[in-house]
Amino acid sequence: MQQSVRRWATGAVLGVSIVALSGCGTLFHPERKGQLSGQIDPVVAVANGVGLLFFIVPGVIAYAVDFSNGTIYLPSNNSASVDVLHLDGALDVASLEKLLSDKAGQPVSLESELVKIEEMTNLEEALAMVRMSGVLDEERLATM
Repeated sequence: MQQSVRRWATGAVLGVSIVALSGCGTLFHPERKGQLSGQIDPVVAVANGVGLLFFIVPGVIAYAVDFSNGTIYLPSNNSASVDVLHLDGALDVASLEKLLSDKAGQPVSLESELVKIEEMTNLEEALAMVRMSGVLDEERLATM
């Protein structure tokens, strides 16, 4: 009897420690990575707080991981988005500029030193790059 209780308690502490060390928000909502700020998700905050009940260090590490990744924040309503355009064949620079200008509703020049063109392997990587670029930072800061 005592052996099974000890084994169960050891498993529970080990499981909570692993979840706390990895950051609950990072496990629960990996799509939120890269958010800069916003309202704190109470579910993630409480789950991280459970780590504080068992041991101080795992709870603190869970909060640090979630704040550094931005996964502790609820998703905002005005998040950036990525439009997927499937291109048929090769485009020259002028055709691509016209396509992007039509889509953006304003003139686009690919010759500008501020333009950086990268090929993404998947949509999640593209969304992370848009979030990290600070596209809507002014709007987010205005609501704070």
